[in-house]
Amino acid sequence: MDLKVNKETISVSECIYEGVQEQGVELDYILPDYYPDIFRLVRCEVLPTITDYNISGDKLSYELRCDMRILYCSETGAVLQCVNQKQTFSKTLDLGKICDNVSVEIRPKTDHINYRAVNKRRLDLRGAVSIKIKIAGENIQEVISDAFGMNVKIRKTPVKFAYKKVSAVKSVQISEEVEINESQPAVINIIKCECHSITCDKKLISGKIMSKGEALVKILYSCEKDGSGAIEPLEFTVPFSQIIDLEGVDESYEINIKAGAVYCEAVSSLNKSGENKVIKFEAEIRLECTGIKSASIMLGTDAYSTTYPCNVILSDIKAEQIPVTIQNEIHNSAKLCEGENMPVSIYDLWCTPKNINTRLLPDEKKIVISGMLTYTTVGKDNSGLIIMSDKDEAFEETFSVDERNYLTGTALAEITVKNVSYNITSENSLNVKADIKADISLYNSSSIKAISEINVDDTVKKVRDGDYALKLYYGIENEDIWDIAKRYSTSVDIIMEENDLYSDKLEKDGMILIPMVL
Repeated sequence: MDLKVNKETISVSECIYEGVQEQGVELDYILPDYYPDIFRLVRCEVLPTITDYNISGDKLSYELRCDMRILYCSETGAVLQCVNQKQTFSKTLDLGKICDNVSVEIRPKTDHINYRAVNKRRLDLRGAVSIKIKIAGENIQEVISDAFGMNVKIRKTPVKFAYKKVSAVKSVQISEEVEINESQPAVINIIKCECHSITCDKKLISGKIMSKGEALVKILYSCEKDGSGAIEPLEFTVPFSQIIDLEGVDESYEINIKAGAVYCEAVSSLNKSGENKVIKFEAEIRLECTGIKSASIMLGTDAYSTTYPCNVILSDIKAEQIPVTIQNEIHNSAKLCEGENMPVSIYDLWCTPKNINTRLLPDEKKIVISGMLTYTTVGKDNSGLIIMSDKDEAFEETFSVDERNYLTGTALAEITVKNVSYNITSENSLNVKADIKADISLYNSSSIKAISEINVDDTVKKVRDGDYALKLYYGIENEDIWDIAKRYSTSVDIIMEENDLYSDKLEKDGMILIPMVL
């Protein structure tokens, strides 16, 4: 009798590359004639963004853009001046192999910045940006799901995995023209422009994804108010919509869209009255859409023959899983300053998450999120000078999780600051509170040892240690019946039937009868 096996193909997630690249940033800038002389440097920021990426063969190419913004005041006034420069870098990474259906994750961040005024007309900036890159691919592996013949018994385990995965990237251009109302002062310099929050809803229509959302735009501009320099905040929302074509997608797919700003810029212009009160905003929103269809199959995890010697070869299978997403809220409070360090006036205050880490506590069924929150205060001090001060506050939050199976894998948290409020107490201290949304993705990365090959030697039969139909065996609590049946070359089913057992593990210590297979 020949041995026949059924085989299944399964999509296995494979890490192609995980590492960090670095890029130095340098700027030697001489002020144009229309800029006033430098008297006091206030702040410098370098904002790195990945504007495009592409994988060709075994190489990753991407474009890194660094927006450099230096703020300063002149000797003749307290109006904040802004120097805004951009640098673009083309980077290439050798992946070492070619893989299908890759997923790319590129996260740039500023490591450090050093800046100074060489003289009243010249600025010097030196810094470094690190780019964290993680690339995973899809590898198809063949495994045995069932076997017939030669009295082979096979142990099967159900596995749910990402059966099909499709993805697409779309960009949408958004723009808005906003006129500042009469009660607000005119624009002198735009010193900050960002898409503070991007929301995106999705709907499947005729095999296409209709994405619809809005970007919350936050702008700070310098101005003159009551005969002195000041800062004014401005917020508005810009809607967008985009159709994304995902080949073959239907209701059976789980669809996710990740939206992010590639760039956002704003310039000021004159209104009909000749005042600099019109702000023209433009941005590019990148929508990364993924559709995953899951499936369940039975994998053979062990096998033996009741009649012949049998050798089983096992392989580690790490099937790609659909992550479980959990949303939680974090409320962080901090005291920023008090007493003599208090600003006379506060124009704006915001919070930036940094160095976010996530760790799992499987035994306690908990997730711990920790990191740093940088609170930035824009105001005016006792001497009438505009200040932009930062204060770092460490935080750590613990959440309970019901998804126990996923606590053996990995977790990734996306932190979004929804709102920041502040108050000045009667003791003259500045207290802040940040309302934060944590989107946690849990990935079950546990691997399964599955059968890749079964070899049965039919030239010789197994030899028993005696001629008997039943054997007494003393089992212990939680002992696996499969292990007992394999040890004595019998069947799990007949052991359970003979002893009126209803579980695949022994519920208590005691004697059981083991029928022999003839």
